[in-house]
Amino acid sequence: MNKKAFIFDLDGVIVDTAKYHFLAWQKLANQLGIDFTHEHNESLKGVSRVRSLEIILALGNVQATEAEKNKWLVQKNEEYLSYLVTMDEKELLPDVPRVLAFLKEHQQFIALGSASKNARPILEKTNILHYFDAIVDGNDVSNAKPDPEVFIRAAQLVGVSNTNSIVFEDSVAGIQAANAAQMISIGVGDPLVLHEAQYHFKDFTSLEDAFLEKLIN
Repeated sequence: MNKKAFIFDLDGVIVDTAKYHFLAWQKLANQLGIDFTHEHNESLKGVSRVRSLEIILALGNVQATEAEKNKWLVQKNEEYLSYLVTMDEKELLPDVPRVLAFLKEHQQFIALGSASKNARPILEKTNILHYFDAIVDGNDVSNAKPDPEVFIRAAQLVGVSNTNSIVFEDSVAGIQAANAAQMISIGVGDPLVLHEAQYHFKDFTSLEDAFLEKLIN
């Protein structure tokens, strides 16, 4: 049997916690006198927490010390975590459980490759942690996407080569990271935005089992 590594991003692919990140960043930005819109939020997709703060501060031309930045990063994360308290399976995006179950039934490796530092508790709360053979998140890597480190480490943890790895991503930076690692890149979302991906799906409801079988074989 062909054993491939199927590597999933978290926010925007498995769960829609992006809305909570937006609300938490917006609250902080407004506190700093910065107007932060959904359009601005697009530039934070797939980007680390530290880099996200830098982007927001640049929007408002706000100068800050390292101590202030660290304080704001903690504040933003606490605000974000407050939204996750009541999280459950209802937060999973459509057909995610079907795709994970299909891959597990076909004895494929499933891994997470995410910038999130809260990946494990989110997978636990949504009751899908048991599907994952490896988890690489923001606590495990030093380079953010589009650097391919997070995906390369995930493939290494399950003992699969990069060329036998498939990445599901909703961000431009994530697609670029997958391509840089010479992995198959699958964009989940707007094909116009994710045009660098090798394959595109609006969401998992349009991704059929037959396509997964083709990837496995």
